[in-house]
Amino acid sequence: MEGKEEDVRVGANKFPERQPIGTSAQSDKDYKEPPPAPLFEPGELASWSFWRAGIAEFIATFLFLYITVLTVMGVKRSPSMCASVGIQGIAWAFGGMIFALVYCTAGISGGHINPAVTFGLFLARKLSLTRAVYYIVMQCLGAICGAGVVKGFQPKQYQALGGGANTVAPGYTKGSGLGAEIIGTFVLVYTVFSATDAKRNARDSHVPILAPLPIGFAVFLVHLATIPITGTGINPARSLGAAIIFNKDNAWDDHWVFWVGPFIGAALAALYHVIVIRAIPFKSRS
Repeated sequence: MEGKEEDVRVGANKFPERQPIGTSAQSDKDYKEPPPAPLFEPGELASWSFWRAGIAEFIATFLFLYITVLTVMGVKRSPSMCASVGIQGIAWAFGGMIFALVYCTAGISGGHINPAVTFGLFLARKLSLTRAVYYIVMQCLGAICGAGVVKGFQPKQYQALGGGANTVAPGYTKGSGLGAEIIGTFVLVYTVFSATDAKRNARDSHVPILAPLPIGFAVFLVHLATIPITGTGINPARSLGAAIIFNKDNAWDDHWVFWVGPFIGAALAALYHVIVIRAIPFKSRS
């Protein structure tokens, strides 16, 4: 009898009681949702980390515009697409720079490099309004300086080749351009939320991830899809910097599309992440 009882106990150990999945399976050591960022945080203004984060955003957006607009100029001045890197090369320049710059600045500022990303994260209460406004101002200034340096290197070619300014392409309506910007920015900001989600450190997550890689790849793919429609904005700072330095009427005619579209796309991505993806927060057992 004792042998049989022991066999029963061994069998029970072989098939332990099933644990529930989801929130019920969490222990005290598992992931806990960080508290939302305060709307206003005056104490940030006295912190050097706050100011250096804005400087990092400025430099990153400056470098982003410098490399990408130069790439666009190189493609446009070539006699044919085959004689240059073409649309694929432009898309790689944008995606590759985002990958590199997010990798460099993620630990300092979060690596936003885009007012739409900042706006989406603000709506999800990932950063304060103070920091969001500061980031957006520094991103726009960095973009203006980056495009300005490109024009300084080749002023005549810059003006003749369109300055990398975003416009809705002939044959497309403003509504089409707006839709492309909304969906493109949604893809980007949705990827940002997913790639940086701290829940990936929870015990039920088995997806090793380097956050800058999917973010850069999302930018690459969106550019492949929408360069023929709008030149691909999905970044109001990028569009503003090129428009200000190019400063021709056609650059301003559709400029609102490249602010309204990305901000709507970012808001939709934030709502989707908060309401759908993270609808059931992970909780520890009581």
